[in-house]
Amino acid sequence: MRAAVAIALKELRQRLRDRSAIVIAFVVPFGLAAIFSLTLANVDEESEFTATYAVADLDGGPLADAFRSTLAELDFATIRQVGTREAADELTDDGTVSAAFVVPEGFSAAVRSGEAAELEVITDPDASVAGAIARSVAGSFASELNSVNASVTLALRGGGHDPSEAQTIVDRAADVPATAVLREDVTESRLLTSTTFYAIGMAVFFVFFTVEFGARGILEERQAGTLARLLVAPVRPAWVIAGKTLGGFVVGIVSMSALVVATTLLLDADWGDPLGVAVLVFGGVLSAMGLSALVTTLARTPAQASSYASVAAVVLGMLGGTFFPTSQGPALLRALSLLAPQAWLMRGFQDLAGGGSLADIWASLLAVLTFAVVLGGIAALRAGRLVPR
Repeated sequence: MRAAVAIALKELRQRLRDRSAIVIAFVVPFGLAAIFSLTLANVDEESEFTATYAVADLDGGPLADAFRSTLAELDFATIRQVGTREAADELTDDGTVSAAFVVPEGFSAAVRSGEAAELEVITDPDASVAGAIARSVAGSFASELNSVNASVTLALRGGGHDPSEAQTIVDRAADVPATAVLREDVTESRLLTSTTFYAIGMAVFFVFFTVEFGARGILEERQAGTLARLLVAPVRPAWVIAGKTLGGFVVGIVSMSALVVATTLLLDADWGDPLGVAVLVFGGVLSAMGLSALVTTLARTPAQASSYASVAAVVLGMLGGTFFPTSQGPALLRALSLLAPQAWLMRGFQDLAGGGSLADIWASLLAVLTFAVVLGGIAALRAGRLVPR
């Protein structure tokens, strides 16, 4: 064991002298997270939706008054009263209002008598959201009137009421409370700020580059001829591999931990529950080491190992959603992303950042550790190609 620790310390000293390792482990991921955070800062700012609507009440009846009262209850909308349809059309055409409602003359009387009545909505094609809301409001009001009208018609036909009582029935029907209503509730938001998302993404993406020098170091030792000297010493080949692996593990842990602290303090990222973050960092480094070790066993030279590890890290990192949420992609992409340990790391860290605890990330943690065991186990079986026994 002392031999493995000595080899690991030698690896760490060597990598600290090589400033490129520090750049890959910390400077580049932190720099990219900061750049993305500053570039997309405005995306996270909540902007209140507002709209301006015009109303041309040509009817002046009680139902027109009821409709204007409905519009007045829209807290996001500013209502402008106009006298003619032409004025409403002109305001909408020049973009002064997002949409206009026209209550035609005789609207209230037509509805009361059961005749066809139209409530007109004029929308600005450049204000699609406000226009859709306007159509929805008008449609909801019309549906309510249709429901009342249908109730009145059924009452007159089947209840033995005199047609002269229609107005009384209308008033009573309008006063009957709805038997079924829609209750709106909003779940606790688990959307992340761009700063937190990219802090997580860059840490996950670059840890797969950071740890790859551990396994690659064996090929470097073999190419330089120093591996043969280690093997003739009273040191088992397994301890040589353990020492190289331990060095990569320490660098990976330090790198991710430093990024968590730095992005929290300097970029105001919110990683969530510290215990859950620590456990997931541990599992993430292990899975990165397993992938790196397996890829390295496929190479014959350090250059090949570096190339293979970089390709695997980039492809799986993109597939795993470190640069963009995979939820925005098609179903096939979301399914394929589960083949990447990065996807499970991103899911776990995002659950923590969204308010979750260690108990909420057990599935992600289990998947990450499974990748570490499977990939690392296959690499261990192939380790004889790197270190002759």
